[in-house]
Amino acid sequence: MVTRAREQAGELVRALEARGARAVLAPVIRIQPLENLGALRAALTGLSAYRWVVFTSQNSVHIVFDRLVAWGLTPRVFATTAVAFAICASETGLSRSFGVTIPNAKVVRDRIGSAEMLAVVKANAYGHGLIGVAEALADALARQSGSLADARILIPSASDARDALAAGLEKHGARPESIPVYRTVPAKTDLRGLADDIRIGRIDAVTFTSSSTVRYFLDLVGRDAAISGQFVAATIGPITGATARELGLRDVVEAEPHTVPGLVESLVRRFA
Repeated sequence: MVTRAREQAGELVRALEARGARAVLAPVIRIQPLENLGALRAALTGLSAYRWVVFTSQNSVHIVFDRLVAWGLTPRVFATTAVAFAICASETGLSRSFGVTIPNAKVVRDRIGSAEMLAVVKANAYGHGLIGVAEALADALARQSGSLADARILIPSASDARDALAAGLEKHGARPESIPVYRTVPAKTDLRGLADDIRIGRIDAVTFTSSSTVRYFLDLVGRDAAISGQFVAATIGPITGATARELGLRDVVEAEPHTVPGLVESLVRRFA
């Protein structure tokens, strides 16, 4: 069962089917761009004032570059600003989607988790909480830059994003600016039939690519089905995995590396 937003689920569905799985698409979230993006437009117009732009989700990548085109700007606005893509947002995927190349995209690596990752945080630096992830990413950016003292850093984010990354950057003397560009809302869907399938063991695994997919899955299928222990809860990384455990899901596995291919491979290993 794939719980990702419908417009983002294709890659995961194809990867699962390529390994012989029968993927059931059941989106539990929708990505909704905010109506007022004036702060983002001002930041992009004056982007040379920022040392880094940090993308921590594909949602923010797509919304920023959609708006970039709509506002008549070009990727050259990034010419003097370094760009970091964290988790699964990638410059390679960006080029495929928008036909653009960012002039000043830089690699921030502690290890290579995926050929498409430009900002990768070492897996064992994550721990099992958001603070560990944020601090590790902030440390990686500081190493890449040499110093972040007084550096303005733009973080396009979800409206309900926590401020752990900004706090981590502030510890290095940076001046992070988080600008909300989208919200995650529950999908308008009836999953009662799938809840019945879960309870009787017809669903072998449910995939989760963010903490919000876990929370809304529980809301939409009901707590009894969600914590039944009848399925493997396959999560894309430690933050999502921690949310799943906190909410009572059982048999939780985490992708390694923390990417869609890593998520699929975690299931291959689990069912081998």
